[in-house]
Amino acid sequence: MKITQSEIVISAVKPDQYPDDGLPEFALAGRSNVGKSSFINKMINRRALARISSKPGKTQTLNFYILNEALYFVDVPGYGYAKVSKSERAAWGKMIETYMTGRVPLKAVVLIVDLRHPPTNDDIMMYDFLKHFDIPCLVVATKADKIPKGKWQKHMSVTRRALQIEDGDDLIIFSSETGLGKKEAWDFIMEKMQEA
Repeated sequence: MKITQSEIVISAVKPDQYPDDGLPEFALAGRSNVGKSSFINKMINRRALARISSKPGKTQTLNFYILNEALYFVDVPGYGYAKVSKSERAAWGKMIETYMTGRVPLKAVVLIVDLRHPPTNDDIMMYDFLKHFDIPCLVVATKADKIPKGKWQKHMSVTRRALQIEDGDDLIIFSSETGLGKKEAWDFIMEKMQEA
């Protein structure tokens, strides 16, 4: 999909702030600093629509980006960041759960993990959460350019095993540097958009 128009329309914290146009939505989940902003920017060919922060834990709202007036990417707060207070983390958790379990236009969640490292407990909990609520999911293992190509399969196996990825769920390798995996990610999104 060629993105010719993209902008952030709202940073929401509760349902009455969500867009009400009914366009399909794709949420992006992952731990702080895993590369969600880089993923968004690569997918839409923009350098800095999603701000990449050197400080993890910056995203504290649900950020709705509208693309081509046709769909939304929804960046949710990164999890697993220690410097955030327990009460703040609990509030984010509640906000994310409310959104993901009750949002009708949500077509799927893109779970972003770091290919270089085994998935964290938080990654595993997020995948289990998506499975529990029967939310379609694509697992994107990013930062592939940081490890030799010959080791990709080994790292993919570690990710697949740790998350216990179910048959029918896709796992793709991605690099925001080279664009590797971008076409596969868009194929998944387009397929989900066609589904009623």
